[in-house]
Amino acid sequence: MDLTSIATLASRIQHNVGKVIVGKEDVVELMLIALIASGHVLLEDVPGTGKTQLAKALARSLDGTMKRIQFTPDLLPSDVSGINYFNQKLGEFEFRPGPLFAHIVLADEINRATPRTQSSLLECMEERQVSIDGETRRLESPFLVIATQNPVENQGTFPLPEAQLDRFLMKISMGYPTSAEQLEILNMYRQHDPLDQLLPVVSRAELLDAQQSYTQVRVSDDLLRYIVQLAEATRTHPEAALGVSPRGVRALMKSAQVHASLRGRDYVLPDDIKGMVKPVWAHRLLLRTRSRQQDQQAQALLDKILAATAVPTEVKLG
Repeated sequence: MDLTSIATLASRIQHNVGKVIVGKEDVVELMLIALIASGHVLLEDVPGTGKTQLAKALARSLDGTMKRIQFTPDLLPSDVSGINYFNQKLGEFEFRPGPLFAHIVLADEINRATPRTQSSLLECMEERQVSIDGETRRLESPFLVIATQNPVENQGTFPLPEAQLDRFLMKISMGYPTSAEQLEILNMYRQHDPLDQLLPVVSRAELLDAQQSYTQVRVSDDLLRYIVQLAEATRTHPEAALGVSPRGVRALMKSAQVHASLRGRDYVLPDDIKGMVKPVWAHRLLLRTRSRQQDQQAQALLDKILAATAVPTEVKLG
């Protein structure tokens, strides 16, 4: 697949998702970037903004299996990954796969599960495999985890640890619709739910091809050094207690490559990197001053770092 085909594929998915989600083109594009970059997405916003609808619409646009897990305090790791049970008819143990064995996994209200259950996602998100009773089982590609959580209601929740957050390629917020968008939503849902009629528009083969082809996008040595300088600035800034990890550095490079490919370019520009810094890095930062405005403060810190770091003026692709 050439880079033009990647942009066409993304356009088809975005148009299809737009039949359900109104006026969130930038949010849908970020979801597509994570999908093509083989990453995972954390959707965080107040209730009723369409987080679950967006995740379902994206899943239905792809020709693959989709499973939804409602995370609750009594959910067990085996409820997520699967279990070996004794089949009395056969007289032997059989493996019953859990909902993780799907191409798209919607982890709804992930922060309502206990840390023990949350940790069951660590291996599958990073290594695309699940270990059960000493046996490792590979997960089929593509594999995407879309997790949702409510940042406002904290009672009965378990905040995701930094190790879990770092495995999400990006964190996205939906935001409230405008008055015109809200009116369009009411008209759209007046007689039926458009999600019920949504059909796949992309095959798994096309998606897998796109996930391999975007790596052809070139990143100059100057831009690689620029990414490293930004990362080191997050680690040494006096406001940051924990900076961006090497995993986060790779995530920014991959996201910038996909961002460029969606615009039909086979090379990354500084604007691709700057445009992806906050959705990819803000949730990875741990600030010295903890508050409920953690996300806004992390984004403000990244703005300071971007302003203070010299941008390469010439991109030599070689």
